[in-house]
Amino acid sequence: MVCNERVPALDEDLKKTLGPATAKVLAEQLGLHTALDLLHHYPRRYAERGELTSLAELADQIDEHVTVVAQVADARVLTFNGGRGKRLEVTITDGSGRLQLVFFGAGVHKPHKDLLPGSRAMFAGKVSMFNRKLQLAHPAYEPLGLDATTAEAVDAFAQQLIPIYPACKQLESWKIAKAVDAVLPSAREAVDPLPPALREGRGMLPLTEALLAIHRPRTKADVEAARQRLKWDEAFVLQVALARRRHADTLLPAVPRRPAPGGLLDAFDAKLPFTLTDGQLTVSREIFDDLATDHPMHRLLQGEVGSGKTMVALRAMLAVVDCGGQAAMLAPTEVLAQQHHRSITEMMGELAEGGLLGGSDLGTKVVLLTGSMGTAARRRALLDLVTGEAGIVIGTHALIEDKVKFHDLGLVVVDEQHRFGVEQRDALRSKGKQPPHLLVMTATPIPRTVAMTVFGDLETSVLDQLPAGRSPIATHVVPAKDKPHFLARAWERVREEVEKGHQAYVVCPRIGDGEDDPKAAKKKAAAEEDGERRPPLAVLEIAEQLAGGPLAGLSVEVLHGRMDPADKDDVMRRFAAGEVKVLVATTVIEVGVNVPNSTVMVIMDADRFGVSQLHQLRGRVGRGSAPGLCLLVSEMHEASPARARLAAVAATLDGFELSRIDLEQRREGDVLGQAQSGVRSSLRMLSVIEDEEVIAQAREEATRVVAEDPELTGLPGLLTALDALLDTEREQYLEKG
Repeated sequence: MVCNERVPALDEDLKKTLGPATAKVLAEQLGLHTALDLLHHYPRRYAERGELTSLAELADQIDEHVTVVAQVADARVLTFNGGRGKRLEVTITDGSGRLQLVFFGAGVHKPHKDLLPGSRAMFAGKVSMFNRKLQLAHPAYEPLGLDATTAEAVDAFAQQLIPIYPACKQLESWKIAKAVDAVLPSAREAVDPLPPALREGRGMLPLTEALLAIHRPRTKADVEAARQRLKWDEAFVLQVALARRRHADTLLPAVPRRPAPGGLLDAFDAKLPFTLTDGQLTVSREIFDDLATDHPMHRLLQGEVGSGKTMVALRAMLAVVDCGGQAAMLAPTEVLAQQHHRSITEMMGELAEGGLLGGSDLGTKVVLLTGSMGTAARRRALLDLVTGEAGIVIGTHALIEDKVKFHDLGLVVVDEQHRFGVEQRDALRSKGKQPPHLLVMTATPIPRTVAMTVFGDLETSVLDQLPAGRSPIATHVVPAKDKPHFLARAWERVREEVEKGHQAYVVCPRIGDGEDDPKAAKKKAAAEEDGERRPPLAVLEIAEQLAGGPLAGLSVEVLHGRMDPADKDDVMRRFAAGEVKVLVATTVIEVGVNVPNSTVMVIMDADRFGVSQLHQLRGRVGRGSAPGLCLLVSEMHEASPARARLAAVAATLDGFELSRIDLEQRREGDVLGQAQSGVRSSLRMLSVIEDEEVIAQAREEATRVVAEDPELTGLPGLLTALDALLDTEREQYLEKG
């Protein structure tokens, strides 16, 4: 380590300050390259020298790298191999639990000398299980010696807060603390992104003080004040970036699209065999109001599984076609694009056959465009788009290719937003003569905080009512290990439904064609040796077992992502037509697949799916007039967290409630992971789950600041922070990629 006399510049490479070896580990393992990066690597928690850190929580952290503060209870050297080998076993305790440390070979002498019973130290290592006991093998340790003599000094030492940093095997928490010490003086150079009036008005610490307090607090109150301030920085800078995007979007020109009275939309509404729900009508009004303005709509439509989002999107597309424009719907997979194409042409009937014999005079053409289409069909679709013959196109990424030209693109509908990056969205939008209107749909209900953080540049509409005639779905957990007869009964239920003329899905986590994750074979062998959990159940194996066993005599087929697109479409078509009775599939059926005759779904190894994913899958049944049944099969123990998750899914059909449970149970990074990449690099202190108030207030302040000064000319500190957030590797964070 270098001494602190020279203050490193904030953007200076850590090599200069810390030397190449430490800098290399910080860069490669923790993504920290500059002094500023290191200053924003905040302690995960603080240990008090006088307080024992909880060992009781380690059972949940097997295979994780942890740091604990504890006292040595006993230490003994054991010999093996006829006295040639030595092993030091040290038991440490913190009042909440005990943990064993082991050191081998020549490495036993120093710890045997240092770790005397009664002494205290910080220990860091990977938690493992040996002989059913938790242990750390060869942990690094830092003795917490008492060099003070007076009672007062001892007291001060005991009260001191020790920062515990997110660490890695190659660099323990206390070494990171020493590295932070080396760059801490440069904190005074940090540029404050918060406008002074905002900071003072809310009584927050200046940034320099907050950075010093978070890394080297004197009291717990210091930590709290610093945390509040640093959370605000993250929330505010992010919300300013989103507010600027919203502001820039309002300055773009767009062609107003108003449906023509007595046109295609009216003709479509007149032939609907059911009435739209109040929710669908309200959301449609919001969309039509946006479409009528001369700047582009940017709206997020989130709806419960089966709430009729596709119907709302289709009516918006028809409104645009009514006034001479075209609409494009972008779907994440071919299966989903084909499904949308099929259901939209069915709903429209002769209105989807514009220009064809027997088609309606008011109608338009609805074309499909996917990567696997034959050359002739593709050429015909491209021609229909460029001439304007086709008012509606549904497709996958194939829509984004350069060859695809539109006559007059007026609306882009993006289904399952979290699967597309903004660059794909923008590539499609750039195909309009002027920026087209944008409607983004997601079937995963998103709590308000996440919507504000992840989709903050979009206005939000929510559909939370189910259409009339939709049947309730009963959900039950099937404990396959404790009660194998329950699983046998599940297959009987599938048979009963098929005999009534209905159909069933069986969902498995894995394909099982030998090409699954190449590491899977190794994992499988290792797991079997250790007597660990078996590998996840696979579609191909389960389909074979069912066809030859409990479901013998029924038509059982498989569907997964690695099948040839034509085969996939063929299976889906035959399933939709009722020829295939049981479809054994991976999660390719998770979104958009609509077969109203399917009434039962069995999810194998249900504990291996997330809460929101289970809710999505379950939404594929009960789409007709017959009640739906979803069976969650699991071998997990009744008291396990996984079973608690399944019980939560079985207990409610409210997707918003489930998404909140999902967020609370998963780690912050995973939560946003499906919606964003790079989230780790931007949100270090802010929790989108717990900090709802901060996010809401920051959004208000950001909107006000951007309205007053869109270029932020008077706020150089804020501009600097925005540049850091929006540099190339982090741009994805905002772009929901």
